[in-house]
Amino acid sequence: MVGPSPVRRAPRRRRTGTVVSDRCDKTVTVVVDYLVKFPKYGKYVRRRTKLHVHDETNRARVGDVVEIAECRPISKTKSWRLVRVVAPATTR
Repeated sequence: MVGPSPVRRAPRRRRTGTVVSDRCDKTVTVVVDYLVKFPKYGKYVRRRTKLHVHDETNRARVGDVVEIAECRPISKTKSWRLVRVVAPATTR
């Protein structure tokens, strides 16, 4: 007897951003910059958002470029987790 087919989930969103705060334990704040096309004139406008990211091992530092992935809500403001440090900060 064959069981039910596995439910396929949409791939989790991934973003790349810069760490701006690492003060909290197991949490870093990451700024993600992106471009949005202005509807009327078609010009691209630069936008940014701050995301709270779960960093289990506290390996990210301020200035690091990191890759983050969406996950289940970990706390009231954390719904992203750290995947990897893409580039460490140039000065520490």
